[in-house]
Amino acid sequence: MTAVPFSDLHAQYLSLKKEIDAAIADVIRTSAFIRGPQVESFEREFATAVDARHCVSCANGTDSLYIAMRALGVRPGDEVIVPAHSWISTSETVTQAGGVVVFCDTDSATYTIDPDALESLVTARTVGIIPVHLYGQPADMPAVMKVAVKHRLWVIEDCAQAHLARCDGRFAGSFGNAASWSFYPGKNLGAMGDAGAITTDDEALAQHMTRLARHGGLVKGEHRIEGMNSRLDGIQAAVLRVKLRHLDAWTRRRRAIAGRFIGAMSGRPGLRVPNVLPTREHVFHLFVVEHPERDALAAYLRRSGIESAVNYPVALPFLPAYERFAHAPAEFPNAFAAQSRILSLPIFAELSEAQIHSVIHSVTAFAAGER
Repeated sequence: MTAVPFSDLHAQYLSLKKEIDAAIADVIRTSAFIRGPQVESFEREFATAVDARHCVSCANGTDSLYIAMRALGVRPGDEVIVPAHSWISTSETVTQAGGVVVFCDTDSATYTIDPDALESLVTARTVGIIPVHLYGQPADMPAVMKVAVKHRLWVIEDCAQAHLARCDGRFAGSFGNAASWSFYPGKNLGAMGDAGAITTDDEALAQHMTRLARHGGLVKGEHRIEGMNSRLDGIQAAVLRVKLRHLDAWTRRRRAIAGRFIGAMSGRPGLRVPNVLPTREHVFHLFVVEHPERDALAAYLRRSGIESAVNYPVALPFLPAYERFAHAPAEFPNAFAAQSRILSLPIFAELSEAQIHSVIHSVTAFAAGER
């Protein structure tokens, strides 16, 4: 049986070695380590790629959420609704910006925020919603935006896992006031270190976010407000520019692999494969299955030389960081049920035919009763 890593960033690098090495060498040659032409070009190119008018680069995806909330004017006591199933950046940045995080249960079919549960959480103190396009499938943005418009709430789309994903024919990130992006190395579009960005169609908001990210000014030495130091460096921008040219092809490859997994694994006893809705284009940052014996499945795959992961093993409301809210499982039945069943299988563009076969064979053998 062929061994399968959960991801293989070195294989990706080797496929682009000449391009990446040349891009990094150019940054070193020009000493454009902070800001500079590579960063400015990446901002323009990424905005074009996701159909946004403005892109504000920053140091990482977590900062992008915080900067967007600061720019939208979150004040102490303001409530922001986030899904109960996500990485903690989505919720911790609400607190850091001065707000109060309010958790919403997820849709059992997609793991994204449940529109049917959303409106009941809106109070007089609610100012915004942060839907997460989890695992690469967009949330139900028309439904989210309907609630937001009705109650005059801002929306920040957390697109950390959804580069080039679409909902109703529109790119993820194009519905709300702003969109947060992560270019953490393992993302579908990943840097060789931390990197992030915010996109928006609102020019005034883009300028305010830029000032916040750059010590309060649009140019060096200008400090109109107190900001922070959250800048994309030149080397990461150069790497991202190279990878961005390949993102569409990588995305098609991920979808093709996911299609093979779904075709082979569907209908197997106890196994649930991703539910891709017809109005949404999933980009499969992660390929997540469910099984009532999740830990046994993971152990079986490990013995077969196949790495897997759990994203995320504890839903946000039940983390120690949020004990102060004293949430109960009954408040978030879908998120609570999923946390003990979900398992992420290897999926990346460089998977070989032998590796794809190994994943399919091992998962289906386990579902058939092999232990």
